[in-house]
Amino acid sequence: MDASRRGGAGRFAPSPTSDLHLGNLRTALLAWLFARADGLDFIVRIEDLDRARAAAAPGVADRQLRDLEAIGLDWDGPVVRQSERLDLYRDATSGLDRYECYCTRREIAEASSAPHGQWRPYPGTCAGLSGVERAARRAVRPAALRVRAGGAVRTIHDRFAGEVTAEVDDFVLQRNDGTPAYNLAVVVDDALQGVTQVTRGADLLPSAPRQAWLAERLGARAPEYAHVGLVVNSEGRRLAKRDGAVTLGRLEAAGTDAGRVFRLLSDSCGLPPAESPRALLAQLLDAGDGGAGPLHDGALARPWTPPPSVVG
Repeated sequence: MDASRRGGAGRFAPSPTSDLHLGNLRTALLAWLFARADGLDFIVRIEDLDRARAAAAPGVADRQLRDLEAIGLDWDGPVVRQSERLDLYRDATSGLDRYECYCTRREIAEASSAPHGQWRPYPGTCAGLSGVERAARRAVRPAALRVRAGGAVRTIHDRFAGEVTAEVDDFVLQRNDGTPAYNLAVVVDDALQGVTQVTRGADLLPSAPRQAWLAERLGARAPEYAHVGLVVNSEGRRLAKRDGAVTLGRLEAAGTDAGRVFRLLSDSCGLPPAESPRALLAQLLDAGDGGAGPLHDGALARPWTPPPSVVG
């Protein structure tokens, strides 16, 4: 049973570069439960803007969809692929204050005095270039496009982290090969697909303020956010293929079927035992999962490590 639909949608949006691992499947399960429990549609989108990486992994997107179905998740409407919507992203930038940028990643890092591995906002190196300077740089390398944010500050509310405030830097809208950037594409897609609830890994929380700001610049309403804990290995690093049987295919080959994988993921979230996502949803709705229910437990924002007995 579903709560009565109130408009809007949640979503799960994988990149088709490798098979879904337990972390992806856990996030998908929570995104499905949050959306269904709130009476929203649930959509799946394939984020395949990196066409070279997607082409190097043929068949992955289809396997990802099969894995979602195998653990009991369904979705509403057709599966959208970003590679088929490039004109929409380019059109969306036409009304924004934007400028050409010729910086390499190394130049940005050096200009920001950024310590290795730590994100720093774009320092505005190319923001004030004259026409002559742009022409000279354009002759050396193609330009990316950045939005001029003007030092804006945006606060978003996250289901688990609460209020998160950050400065919005002049982030990239289009890469220098003409490919729309991630931050632009997801905002445009969420707006056009009626996404009102975004559930994803906690590592993407820092990008939420800039995406909410961009949504408003494009005349859309920012969605609600829920950033959930990552699945990590015994050393606290994000789960990877080298960590053993971490994908559904490898788990099934080792004797763990999809039903058991669902129950493992559900248990990792502190949810009551159930044989399927539908049965679990029915239990949660019957129990009246309000603001203090298991789908609002702050533990869902903490990392989780699968037991060695499962992943080997």
